[in-house]
Amino acid sequence: MKPSAKISLPPGNMLNPLPVVMVSCGSIPDDYNIITVAWCGTICSEPPMCYVSIRRERHSYDLVKKYKEFVINLCTQELCAITDWCGVRSGRKYNKFQLMNITAMAAEKVKAPLIAESPLNIECIVKEIISLGSHDMFIAEVVAVHADEKLLDPKTQALRLDKADLVSYSHGNYYSLGEKIGKFGFSVQKKTSKKK
Repeated sequence: MKPSAKISLPPGNMLNPLPVVMVSCGSIPDDYNIITVAWCGTICSEPPMCYVSIRRERHSYDLVKKYKEFVINLCTQELCAITDWCGVRSGRKYNKFQLMNITAMAAEKVKAPLIAESPLNIECIVKEIISLGSHDMFIAEVVAVHADEKLLDPKTQALRLDKADLVSYSHGNYYSLGEKIGKFGFSVQKKTSKKK
């Protein structure tokens, strides 16, 4: 593989693609809200922890800061337009659950609702808030996870998120995920000889 020439760019958020998720928050139905987030990710395995970064002027910022909990709901191709709409409209003016005709479902450990139509819901409790500049980072512990039954392999009961039609986000655009090209450790896995 021959490397190509490089050009210098201004510093910026170039780590792509990113997951795009709907973060549901609030404590009672009257203040339930959804914010679309691409600044999110995994930060620890034991205990399981993740983060979302939210601008202070966003309506959901105050809800997450007040109740110190939220739910990360993964986005599918079918939910992509709803996810986008929830990202460009403010919960100060719109009831996103009602207008998008999506279902607020009771969570197990937190008061924030799950989005029932999402294939995977991650309940989170905020442990720390770090002010970073344009965004504050909410570092949270994962306290419960819910998956659609149809995503479990009937034989092994393994979770098959590859069957969920998830989408990613890159520089203002949404993309479907591509073909599987390998698995963790495939580059060092010993080849098994086929019996004739």
